[in-house]
Amino acid sequence: MKRILIFIYGAASYAVFLATFLYAVGFIGNFAVPKSMDSPPGSPWEVALSVDLALLTVFALQHSIMARPAFKRMLTKVIPQAMERSTYVLASSVALLLLFWQWQPLGGSVWNIENATGKAVLYGGFAFGWLLVLFTTFVINHFDLFGLRQIWNQLVGKPHTGLRFSTPMLYRIVRHPLYVGWFFAFWSTPSMTLTHLVFATMTTAYILVAIQLEERDLMAVHPEYAEYRRQVPMIVPGLPRRLDIPNAVPQQTGTRAFNN
Repeated sequence: MKRILIFIYGAASYAVFLATFLYAVGFIGNFAVPKSMDSPPGSPWEVALSVDLALLTVFALQHSIMARPAFKRMLTKVIPQAMERSTYVLASSVALLLLFWQWQPLGGSVWNIENATGKAVLYGGFAFGWLLVLFTTFVINHFDLFGLRQIWNQLVGKPHTGLRFSTPMLYRIVRHPLYVGWFFAFWSTPSMTLTHLVFATMTTAYILVAIQLEERDLMAVHPEYAEYRRQVPMIVPGLPRRLDIPNAVPQQTGTRAFNN
């Protein structure tokens, strides 16, 4: 019964994530959702900015603290290890849903592209970003990243095993393709409002800080990551290359962004 309950919990957490992910596309893109990033302002800009920065801070703290190995060790003393990743996914989704619910638009306009070609390019960049994010999760291990592999192994009685260090596909040209996808999704818009600029700037700053924390953790677990880091650029993609990394047998590398 315990295994079944853990499986149901993990599956429900994943379902919440999927709903949150889809809502995020509409929220940032300003379509198909009841409240989007650039909905009409309802508060003075000082109040709105304070609320938005607080919401972004809550998300950043949740995402970073729960991703640290020390927190994971503490958490797995309270809940089964198979639930740890699902709990992280659920908490991240709740933090994002809170942000969507309480977000306060600021109004204002930074740029507004009227040219049809320019709009098409930027909308294409927006779509490319989301598709790259989704594709990258499957390149590394979508089911492990969102806790599904863990709850399945628990259900069928298989022991928990970590993933080995690897450099698949996109990871041979850039260390963090997932983050590259987020940058495209956040910055590619033909209508950049002040609201959107605050969101894009703060999330970009957070990602750049998160990369440093993530890579520190990766090097502690996988010493070969230091050599990988030396050979492959962090964010700006380079040319595909044959990597020379002693003892590396392809684990996920640099995959944590908004699903840390």
